[in-house]
Amino acid sequence: MSTTLLALLGFLCWTLFLLVFMETVRSKLVLTGEIPANGFNPENSNLSPFMQRLARAHANCLEGLPLFGGFMILAVVAGKSSITDPLAYVLLAARIAQSIIHLVSTSSVAVTARFTAFAVQMGIAIYWAVKFHAV
Repeated sequence: MSTTLLALLGFLCWTLFLLVFMETVRSKLVLTGEIPANGFNPENSNLSPFMQRLARAHANCLEGLPLFGGFMILAVVAGKSSITDPLAYVLLAARIAQSIIHLVSTSSVAVTARFTAFAVQMGIAIYWAVKFHAV
């Protein structure tokens, strides 16, 4: 499997991990009677600030997947994974870093670091777009 596909698999697994984590906490809240099964808002706005950040971190992954995953799949299908392979793991690391920072803090330093991780992903996507355009 190419580096690009392994990074895409990592992206998918990270997104799944965040979803399973969120649903595990929600299940605990239902099973302990703290919240009725139909008492959840999609963005967790009626839950703790951490749960709201967890929902946003998961949503951020879902929002980025069509863009970043699209470039990765395009590269593999077109036989051009040489474009995406060198930065695929960097993109994955930046995605995971953005999520973790989102979960642990909302301080100014953390928000700046989270934006930096997002900017790295956007920079990579722009670089890939330019490289594909040049092919």
